[in-house]
Amino acid sequence: MPYVFVGSILAGPLLGDSVILGSFASQLLSFAFGLPLAAVTALFPLTRPMSVAAVRALCDVPDASLADGPPRSRAARGRTVAWFTLHLGFGGIVSGMTLALVPFALFLLALPVTVGLADSWIGFPEHFHNAWTPLLAPVVGAVSLVALAGCAAGAGGLLARWAPALLGPTPADRLADAERRAADLAVRNRLARELHDSVGHALSAVTLQASAARKLLDRDPEFVREALAAIEDTTRRTVGELDAVLGVLREGGERGRDGHAAPAPTLDADLDGLLRRTRAGGLRVDATVDLGGPGGAAALPAMVSREGYRIVQEALSNVLKHAGPDSEVTLCVRLDGTGLEIVAENPLPDTARPPATRPGGGHGLRGIADRARLLGGTAEAGAHDDLPDRHRTHHPEGSDGSHDTHHPYGTWRLRVRLPLHTHA
Repeated sequence: MPYVFVGSILAGPLLGDSVILGSFASQLLSFAFGLPLAAVTALFPLTRPMSVAAVRALCDVPDASLADGPPRSRAARGRTVAWFTLHLGFGGIVSGMTLALVPFALFLLALPVTVGLADSWIGFPEHFHNAWTPLLAPVVGAVSLVALAGCAAGAGGLLARWAPALLGPTPADRLADAERRAADLAVRNRLARELHDSVGHALSAVTLQASAARKLLDRDPEFVREALAAIEDTTRRTVGELDAVLGVLREGGERGRDGHAAPAPTLDADLDGLLRRTRAGGLRVDATVDLGGPGGAAALPAMVSREGYRIVQEALSNVLKHAGPDSEVTLCVRLDGTGLEIVAENPLPDTARPPATRPGGGHGLRGIADRARLLGGTAEAGAHDDLPDRHRTHHPEGSDGSHDTHHPYGTWRLRVRLPLHTHA
């Protein structure tokens, strides 16, 4: 109606009508002027979201066949204009028919009762006194109502059929949705890696420390005291790491519980504490750390230092889980002029003592390889000894190989190389 009223301002002077919408011709002309105005306003960005909401509410159209958000291309805007113009055009026609046909049909349906009042104050024309008029009028009125309902249903069916083509996602919309899903998936994967490597490692270490303390509670109180202190230190630090992990989901930087920055642990600042807590759990760690390459630890990029810490943490956690707390691991962390190299070796577990497994586990090496790949580095893990090739296990891309292959002898080696300059 607003478009028609605006159109009547133009149609009235052309037809010489002094009354707005005073004649049927002026109504048609006003409608013809109103449709181009509707097409122009359909360029407003919110037109498509409102139209999509109307289609979802009124038509039986699958949600996947409709686009979300404003149009992103000229072609999408053109289709939105076409839909909006058709929608208002059909709506104007059906509403005009409703205003005209419904009173007319009701009049015809009531004519057999009221025709006897022809000489009264109603004053029907003479031709209503025809004998056939009272019989045919109700039929015509009923047919008019059925025709009106059919036109409305037909218009709705056509709009529902055209909606996916005119309001459906364009290639640009599909690309934007794919990029948005990829970004969300990347955030979830990053969060999963951080939780697995930080919280998972801490829980494994605390479990082993508590188990050792329980076994030696009566025989070695001093060891129990040290184990409890290690558990306290591990849990306290894990709370801080959890704040840093949750910072991945927060916009505007990583913030802790107190509102201050909660930085993620790094090799140069936190590796010693990690080794101390791991040794407190019973694992023998022979570590060689050389971060004095060209430029020293200052030459180590922050991202490489953070990811390197997580890789060492996961390597030690894997040894604890799969080789046991009584095992030993040789760790070498070395920085040179081209990159950071991390090598962890431990004896393969004896076949007579299968490693402990847990449901949903076995993602450690995959996470290590994902971290290395995102930084442009490489990760290799598998049995390293003089056995034939058929006994070796190689995971260049971090496929799930968390000590699933066991040998009666040999060494399990994890070797990661991270470049100093990355575009990640």
